[in-house]
Amino acid sequence: MPSKALVQKDEKLVIIGAGVFGLSTALELSKRGYKNITVLDRHVPPVVDGSSVDISRIIRVDYADPLYARMAKEAYQGWTKEYADFFYQSGLIMLAKDASNVYVSKSKEIVRSQGGHVDEFFDANDVRKLYPGIKSDFSGLYATHNSTGGWADAERSIQRLASECSLAGVSFITGPQGTVHSLRKEGSRITGVNLVNGGAILASQVILCTGAWSNRLLNLSHAASASGQPVGFIKLTPEEARELESTPVMINMTTGVFCFPPTPGTNILKLARHGHGFATEAVSEATGRIISSPRRDGSNAKSGYLPDDADEALRDGLRQFFPRLKHRAWMRRRLCWYTDTPTGDFIIDYHATLKGLFVATGGAGHAFKFLPVLGRYIADCFENKAPTEIREKWKLRKDIKGSNAPLMVGDGSRGGPPLRKLNSVEQSKL
Repeated sequence: MPSKALVQKDEKLVIIGAGVFGLSTALELSKRGYKNITVLDRHVPPVVDGSSVDISRIIRVDYADPLYARMAKEAYQGWTKEYADFFYQSGLIMLAKDASNVYVSKSKEIVRSQGGHVDEFFDANDVRKLYPGIKSDFSGLYATHNSTGGWADAERSIQRLASECSLAGVSFITGPQGTVHSLRKEGSRITGVNLVNGGAILASQVILCTGAWSNRLLNLSHAASASGQPVGFIKLTPEEARELESTPVMINMTTGVFCFPPTPGTNILKLARHGHGFATEAVSEATGRIISSPRRDGSNAKSGYLPDDADEALRDGLRQFFPRLKHRAWMRRRLCWYTDTPTGDFIIDYHATLKGLFVATGGAGHAFKFLPVLGRYIADCFENKAPTEIREKWKLRKDIKGSNAPLMVGDGSRGGPPLRKLNSVEQSKL
């Protein structure tokens, strides 16, 4: 591992991807004096089908891993200060069949060991003493509660982050002129990118922050894969929204379904599932390989299609969390695309054999909550200043020829059924 960054601060950096990885990296590197940074994306941020956008994302410090728990505490300070306009501290309820749930139990221990407070309810119905607006029947379930948890307006947060990048001098190229067809390669060095419109952009260093689209540009199938997670939205009446406005974020760790309070000013209620998701079978335009990925062209959020079993899982969650709304029609649905990794760890590392390429991806469904601090951690890895423990944890593993593709099971926080590949008819509706 080199002892310093591989480029000078006046050399050109191209960052592919305008999600939380790409934007936070661009902003932090600009703060550190890098003067020639260009961010490319298919869409103007906030990217309409990215995993960093939408009306809400969970913000929590409850982690079963000490590093992410520590990072989440640091990020929480950012959410309550510079990003306070987008953060809603509603509280967080985690439900499980009993207190033996490994992820919930370990999270509780780590939060407490780091000076935090977690309430336990061996009868989960007792959470209603804290939140009278909850009308659910949680009989037979165990619950933990952390009052520091809540949610953030993801779309507005990304808008703010992109604006800060622009003010810092970061350049943006979007649309066909910013859509990357392939990495530009000379021997073992990446020298820039080839664009879908036939043009090219040269760079001293390319930083790949392409999330669920990463395998379209680089063979990461041994380290990451894309899965779609179901999301549904319901329109409430103003009266219904007022009744639910003081409810917490709630997640059933067995089913994976979670919900938010209504978004202020919209009367919109959102449910989603943090599970193993759905895979597709797509062809990479750059390499010709078969991968799981959302489409490159157009918006993957436009069709509103969900597989029947995904729709029913969300409907079951609606019945549990908001029984009075169990028959309410969805106003909008979509698949949110995760970049899964075997252990739920990020991938933030220089490519071992392709000089000029740095990878920052593998959000695994939980990167957004670190928005206020993520760029600092990525930039430390980019400049080879990060502790060995972190660099090893986020290392881009080598592809061992002949080995079976690893299961992308994550960090143990996922719920619901195993990963299912969509059939050809289902994929045609996306």
